[in-house]
Amino acid sequence: MERLKDTTAITEGREEKMAKHNLFETPRFFADVYVLQPGQAQKVHTHAGEDKCYYVLEGAGVVTTGTERLAVRPGQIVMCPAGEDHGVENPGGPGNLRLLVFMAPHPRPGEVGA
Repeated sequence: MERLKDTTAITEGREEKMAKHNLFETPRFFADVYVLQPGQAQKVHTHAGEDKCYYVLEGAGVVTTGTERLAVRPGQIVMCPAGEDHGVENPGGPGNLRLLVFMAPHPRPGEVGA
């Protein structure tokens, strides 16, 4: 397993929907970089038994967690506890919203090699 990754090199979005770029994944957690182009969103959803964190690398956006909608910028992190609605959006830029996303425990541990 490659243990060092450069998140600054991950800038590619996709026109059709938010891009997810996996950094690390074990049966216990995953870490991704999400890239949302202006106007894109990850719909609000819930994970019954997993916590998720969104850390803003670049851009500006809005993270929904529970009943809150939080405006976020680089250097900020939002914790979304298990069982709570959450999602993220880039309401219009300028530019892409890049996030480092952690989730534990892994929602599908049996599908991942150690």
